[in-house]
Formats: sequence, structure tokens, C-alpha cells
Amino acid sequence: MQEVYLLLGSNIGDREQFLHQATLLLTQEIGAITKKSSLYETAPWGLEEQPEYLNQVLVLVTKLQAREVLKAALDIEKILGRERIERWGSRVIDIDILFYSDEVIDEADLKVPHPYFHLRRFAVEPMLEVQPDFIHPVLKKSIKSLALELSDQLYVQKINFNNNG
Repeated sequence: MQEVYLLLGSNIGDREQFLHQATLLLTQEIGAITKKSSLYETAPWGLEEQPEYLNQVLVLVTKLQAREVLKAALDIEKILGRERIERWGSRVIDIDILFYSDEVIDEADLKVPHPYFHLRRFAVEPMLEVQPDFIHPVLKKSIKSLALELSDQLYVQKINFNNNG
């Protein structure tokens, strides 16, 4: 069994509901959730003229290989109505593989750890909540250390909903 760390994001429609639906599908297709962060409302990154996101990190245990996790995540995005129109553009759901245990994968269409993880407060903050001592397998630093080094100052705010998915 492997631990996979996923970042979910949504900034179109009922963002909380899209995260909830994605979570249900991920447990069916990938594996059991062992930890999940709070929901975070975050400023858009990369393309700033769009609505704010809801983000959440999930930790799942899986028998799937990383490529199979990627395929399942892309299939779930499609099921929920994701259309890939513009890089870093608005989306009903986005599912990124942040880490796949401590493996390093560098293929054309699969890069793990996520190459931008350590630059994005919206990814680091929820990961810090669920696994602060996890060591980034390339940078060899803990999530706590990476959080302290972040230069990204975009808005990231933990929020409380009645139902956290």
C-alpha cells in the first residue's frame, strides 16, 4: 500500500459540493482516506482574474501505481464536468497529485512530487495541517520548513463549513 497526497480545488459553481463529490469518487476509485485537511478559501494562482478557490488536501492509501492514480483523478475530473480550456483557468474540480509516498517520478505527463507544490501557499498550508513532518523527497525539507520559506503571499484562509465533506 502507498500513501498518496492529493490537492483538490474548485472555483466554479457549488465549490464545496464539487469537492465532496470528488472525495466520494476518489475513495471508490483510489482508496481509503486516512487524513483530510480543513477547507481553505484561496486566491487564484497563476491566472488571477478568476473567482477564489476552495482547496483541500486528502491523504489516501492505495494499491494503485502513481500512473493509475493519475488516470483515476483525470477520469473523476471529467465525470464532474472539468473542461481544460485555459492553463490555470477556472475549473469545477482540479485534482493534483502532490506526493506519492516518497517516490520521485519525472515523466512527460506525470511529475511527482508536484513541481510547483513548494511555491504555492494554497497547497502548502493544507498539507502542513495534515502532515507537517512529511519530508519532500526532492527538496529534503519538511513541510514545516517549506511553509516557513514560502514567498507566496496570496490569500489562504482556513474556513469552517457545517459539513466538511
